[in-house]
Amino acid sequence: MTTKIIMDTDPGIDDAAALTMAINDPKIDLKLVTTVAGNVTVDKTTINALKIVRFFNQSIPVAGGAEQPLFKDFEDAARIHGESGMPGYDFPTDLPTPLKKTAVEALHDEIMASDEPITLVPTGSYTNIALLFSEYPEVKSHIKEIVAMGGSLSMGNMTSAAEFNVFTDPDAAAIMYKSGVPIVMVGLDITMKALLTHKSIETLPTLNEAGKMLHDIIIHDGDNSDAGIAMHDVNTIFYLLHPEAITTKDMWIDVVTDGAAIGETVGDIRGAYHDGKTNAKVSVDIDADAFNKWFIEEVRAIKD
Repeated sequence: MTTKIIMDTDPGIDDAAALTMAINDPKIDLKLVTTVAGNVTVDKTTINALKIVRFFNQSIPVAGGAEQPLFKDFEDAARIHGESGMPGYDFPTDLPTPLKKTAVEALHDEIMASDEPITLVPTGSYTNIALLFSEYPEVKSHIKEIVAMGGSLSMGNMTSAAEFNVFTDPDAAAIMYKSGVPIVMVGLDITMKALLTHKSIETLPTLNEAGKMLHDIIIHDGDNSDAGIAMHDVNTIFYLLHPEAITTKDMWIDVVTDGAAIGETVGDIRGAYHDGKTNAKVSVDIDADAFNKWFIEEVRAIKD
């Protein structure tokens, strides 16, 4: 069986890798890609999504979305992903045309037309998701779950408290977590454990052209360390395909929307403050070796 998904994304180096896995794994049926401002501006994230779709000669529709957060000033991550968001590889220039629909309209139409509940995979800020739920609340009952990259119980990568995707639009994150739709939080608690090792990165260009493409953009990631590079967004696809490799805990997540801790995701780890209710499965541990092995195997299986 395949899992039908929609990716809402802001490519971005690791978003491009996540799209690569979603497009090519036979157990994933990627129906739509929507884009949002995040790692770079939405015009650039849309072009980057189109580049990946074109690279693999796919006809997956792409719709451009929110240009800025709901209320907060926009702050990109070009310092990590470069000015284009996806530097290092010469992609085809004959790109497909994005849909004339907005991301919210495309999300609504695809979800409502599906013959089964669909999984949303947001790997950027959640602005499009919040706007979708506000404008079309009827879609909620047609969503199987949201597997969202973002948040953290223990650290931040924008501030000491806040992870980038949630920090970018905390008000949207708060709307999503209050939506009642089942959510899996794939946050820094696991993505910083499952670094793609330098050995894995060095292997990529020996596999095929897809491996060369990924290698050439990944080595431009500004979050490089001696242990490797975090492929944050790819962990969403890894979860969908290998949930047994990720440990989750059910808990209630609140989002801080103002003040010094803006963008922090606060987990009720003791179950003490929400009458025993939970609103998310929070990823707390991961088999990092299995992640690296899977990443290489996924790329190796892609046909040139």
